[in-house]
Amino acid sequence: MNCLSGAEILVQCLKDEGVEYIFGYPGGAVLHIYDALYQQPDITHVLVRHEQGAAHAADGYARSTGKAGVVLVTSGPGATNAITGIATAYMDSSPLVVITGQVPRSVIGSDAFQEVDSVGVTRPCVKHNFLVKSIEEIAPIFKKAFYIATSGRPGPVVIDIPKDITDPNIKIPYHYPKQVNLRSYRKVALQQFDRLEEAINLLLSAKKPMIYTGGGVVISNAASELTEFVRLLGYPITSTLMGLGAYPATNSQFIGMLGMHGTYEANMSMHECDVLVAIGARFDDRVTGDINQFCPYAKVIHIDIDPSSISKNIHAHIPIIGDVKVVLKQCIEILKRTSQNPDQNVLSQWWNQIKQWQNINCLQYQKSNELIKPQYVIEKLYELTKERFAYVASDVGQHQMWVAQFYKFDQPRHWINSGGLGTMGFGLPAAMGVQFAYPESLVACVTGEASIQMCIQELSTCKQYDLPIKIINLNNRYMGMVRQWQEFFYDRRYSHSYVDALPDFVKLTEAYGHVGIRVEKPSDIEAALKEAFDLKDRLVFLDFITDQTENVYPMIAAGKGHHEMHLSSQCNTL
Repeated sequence: MNCLSGAEILVQCLKDEGVEYIFGYPGGAVLHIYDALYQQPDITHVLVRHEQGAAHAADGYARSTGKAGVVLVTSGPGATNAITGIATAYMDSSPLVVITGQVPRSVIGSDAFQEVDSVGVTRPCVKHNFLVKSIEEIAPIFKKAFYIATSGRPGPVVIDIPKDITDPNIKIPYHYPKQVNLRSYRKVALQQFDRLEEAINLLLSAKKPMIYTGGGVVISNAASELTEFVRLLGYPITSTLMGLGAYPATNSQFIGMLGMHGTYEANMSMHECDVLVAIGARFDDRVTGDINQFCPYAKVIHIDIDPSSISKNIHAHIPIIGDVKVVLKQCIEILKRTSQNPDQNVLSQWWNQIKQWQNINCLQYQKSNELIKPQYVIEKLYELTKERFAYVASDVGQHQMWVAQFYKFDQPRHWINSGGLGTMGFGLPAAMGVQFAYPESLVACVTGEASIQMCIQELSTCKQYDLPIKIINLNNRYMGMVRQWQEFFYDRRYSHSYVDALPDFVKLTEAYGHVGIRVEKPSDIEAALKEAFDLKDRLVFLDFITDQTENVYPMIAAGKGHHEMHLSSQCNTL
């Protein structure tokens, strides 16, 4: 039997899991591992410029492929720098396996150089974590880590491995387990199947039904099942920020995103519905608004793989615990064999009401020949890329919401953004991960001048690996969402939301070896985008100088209900 060192075992475990890329940054505690990586050709290590970028890049890879993203960082600051990315993945249920170096076992607890309790520090923001205590534990722990990270409700798993365990001079026979047996962890099978018939009967009897979907549909790869389910019923469907793309946004049954910056028709439909089926969604505060006013007339059917999400925020009258894909297949079977059908006259009345809400045109904005409107940039981006099945990553803020509102995602896993944690700096490294996964695809990163500077050093990584990402910078010289809140709720006291001393992004981009384009006139937007897309082998940074006064509408203020939206003055009369 082949004998391997701890570092070699670690690398072989990754090979046995089919890992293609590791995103990382070396340091003393992981040098044995890096030496083992150097001596093999199968796994590509991507050298980022900051450990946060490593975690975000692995996350972007994971979200776009459905596979686990892998991160390798050193002990101490390497591990702590990665925590923001780990927490981002945790909040959005993204599968990561994060390998953190640790000081040798003999000095753990002695405040050794670059020592930190990685297990303790990451415990609140991981699905699970491990401290490897012997070389014999490496292979079983890696098998468990990948299983935990990718099964059930996915999430990040941290493996903390002391340096002495990876010593090249200590070798043991290698065997990678074929199966995992974890007494305290089981993948959730479909439960309460008897209530599924009850749920369908309730749904078919509804007078004002709504289908509300979240990121769980994307994670479960259940887009085709969801589409068939929705079209069989003929009901309206809305989505959370994380669920966009699971149902085609260009289909007439889709009435837009819901929640704080959702469409008027989606939020009003939620408020007025009498039966709500929530699929792979967790009723977070950005969706519900005031819980006491949330769907006040509705019976709630909640389908989710995570039992802890059921009735956590909103009471579920009929809970269905199980994998979304499996549950939807069962729902479709029931719908096809049942003799009960929705009352088409009643459903027509409901759709007529929704169409009246749609006529308000809540996303209307004031066009301009002088100032670049950020919404118009996104509309043009969509127009020019919709046939190319582009992947769009974003940072966090107004630009993120405008993409969600104006870019019509028809496929899952093409919209890559930080929803739960709302992490500025996520966009560029996440786009890197997507570009590695799909080297021939068009990958765009929509960002703002504040967000992009959080991880702008990753432009260096993009140059090293020739990543032809297209960066769409909506530059309004403000932390836009902060400014918007200050305008609405702080009597226009713009405390530290204006961004002074901005760099010349074109020159900065060129200094990193890429192409920079500054766009200041609305008439130049389309030509600039086309020029960028024609440069298929180059990263292009498009710096759009946008109107500083634009706000994201609609908007539900904190503590308000779905029916209490701020609307733009450009909307049609209510």
